[in-house]
Parts: sequence; C-alpha cells; structure tokens
Amino acid sequence: MSLRSFAENLYVHRLIRQLTHVPTHVAIIQDGNRRFAKARGKDPAFGHRTGAEITMKVFDWMEELGVIHTTFYAFSTENFKRSPEEVNELLELFIEKFSEMIKDQRMYDKKVNITVIGDRSLINDRLLEKIRDVEEATKDHHRYYLHFAIAYGGRNEILETTRSIVAKVRAGELSPDSITPDCVTERMYPEVEMPPVDLIIRTANDKRTSNFLPWLANGNEAAVCFCVPPWPVFRYVDMVRALRTYDQRMKA
Repeated sequence: MSLRSFAENLYVHRLIRQLTHVPTHVAIIQDGNRRFAKARGKDPAFGHRTGAEITMKVFDWMEELGVIHTTFYAFSTENFKRSPEEVNELLELFIEKFSEMIKDQRMYDKKVNITVIGDRSLINDRLLEKIRDVEEATKDHHRYYLHFAIAYGGRNEILETTRSIVAKVRAGELSPDSITPDCVTERMYPEVEMPPVDLIIRTANDKRTSNFLPWLANGNEAAVCFCVPPWPVFRYVDMVRALRTYDQRMKA
C-alpha cells in the first residue's frame, strides 16, 4: 500500500467515526460517463460500461455504511434524445446488468430488493422482460433496496400521479378530503417501497439535481452533495464525504 493510500484510509476511517447520522435513502445522479470517455479518447459506451461497474461497488459501500435504500438515476426521458446507437447500447447494458444481478448471490444473501421506476411505456420489450425478471426474483427481499430510475422524468412523474388522482376523484372512488401526502406517494409508487430521500449525490461537479425524485427529495428538504469526480471514478472516500454532508445537515 502506498503512503497516499494509507493516509487516505486513515482519513476515511476518521470521517466514518465522526458520522452520527446515516441517511436511510440516498439518491444518486450518475453524471460524467460521457465526459470520462471523451477525456480518454473513447466512445460514450466505454464511459457507460465503466460507470456500470461502479454501481455495484457503491451498493456494497452503502450496505457497509448502513444505508437501506439507494436510488440510481440511470436513464432519463431526456436521454432518449441521444443518438439511437448510444440509446441502444445503454438499454442493452441495462439488460446485461440486470441479468447479472439475478445471478448475483449477494442479492439473495443480503436480501436486496431490486425495483425500477419510470415510464415503462417508453422501454422496449426485451428490457421490460428483464426488469420483470429481476423484480420477481427479489420481491420477497426486504433488508436492502436498490431502485433504478429508467425512462424517468420528475415532472412527468408528478403529472401522471396527479392525473390518476383526479380520475379517481371524478369516478367517485376517492374523496378529495382523503388526499394526503402519503396518499400521493402511494399512488406515485404503488408497488415500490420508497421512503423520503435524505441525500442526493450528483457526480461530475454539475450543480443541479435535474428534478430527480422531486416529490420525495424536495418535500423532505433532502441534503445535496455535488462531487467533483465523474461517476466512473467515484470512490469510497467520495461516498463518505457525501454522507458527511447529510450528517452535518442533521447536526446543524
């Protein structure tokens, strides 16, 4: 181990010892894959694939640090505007990674529940089938939760939920007086256990939250941490620093 690595390990362990509040739900905007690839003279697929390898490492870190729910912003509705080649490569990568998760013994040993949120009408049949497979395989797991936002848009999520509630009221199936924040959450995520977001992390130093999980994050006044490294080189120390942001917020 190099002197630099040794010093970094000491620093990380000191940060962890200082943490007194750990978030229940962390939402991550995985930004910087394409910039990472471009800086290395590679095509976007290289960045996305390298970033995908980080995702499961981050889950292991979350589990180690005591975070129960982790939501990854994997693919927005805006991402469909990218080149057909890049979109197809990303969707195929999701199929590959969900297939690996189904076979990953960690998902069963650690009782990890895997779900996908987003507009499924925009997702092709092959990926939809794999999503159903991974959700079915882990539906009875309730220790840790991995949520993936695919074909997701925050404004659209609120709009569609509002429409469904209005339709229920017009049909006489729901009383306006019975509409509460919990009611909205249940209709927004009818089959997914999604608590309020405590911390949003965005990589690649882009200081915006891209309207990610606005109902669960903004309504809960979630802490936000903008990290400099792009997603493919996101490190354990970056994760711990992000948790420190939440801890400091809770101590304030």
